Amino acid sequence: MTGEAPSTRHIVVMGVSGAGKTTVAQGLAEVTGLTFAEADEFHSEANVARMRAGVPLDDDARWPWLRALADWMADRHRAGVSTVLACSALRRSYRDLLRQGPPRVEFVHLDGPTEVIRERMSVRAGHYMPASLLDSQTATLEPLWPDERGVVLDLRLTTDALVSAAVEQLNLPLRSGSPEAPASSGRQPHAPVRS
Repeated sequence: MTGEAPSTRHIVVMGVSGAGKTTVAQGLAEVTGLTFAEADEFHSEANVARMRAGVPLDDDARWPWLRALADWMADRHRAGVSTVLACSALRRSYRDLLRQGPPRVEFVHLDGPTEVIRERMSVRAGHYMPASLLDSQTATLEPLWPDERGVVLDLRLTTDALVSAAVEQLNLPLRSGSPEAPASSGRQPHAPVRS
């Protein structure tokens, strides 16, 4: 016994608000048994109030939030628990901070046309992020760099197809009793970086 933390997987479903991160992350949790968390729930009350008012967060407001997320994943890793997190993770620097948590973080970037996302946000109820902040998020977004572990999926696919594509392309183990993930057409040019 070496005392090392057990091997775990940590997946971040990323993209702008309205891309479908929470739905896909919850779907992944259901079929894989990964422990789900919604990054929005880690925001301070001050951050939520700003976003509700249509004021974009600056980095000073984001860093403590991102550190809390990295710490949450690191704590789960030490307990031998794998996770899936729904988090915007828009910039490389934000993803770098998330990677300071557990030893390995992989990303599923839900990408697609802004007009599709705007339409989704216009009919979404009960969320504090107004559609007016979409342009700010789109301007902030930095796609995955070639050295980042992850996949880019077309958010216009069905939720089931997106979940299946993520399971297949990241080679995630299925929860006992889950149906086999069918092959999907969600593959995009950005392939996972393997070690």
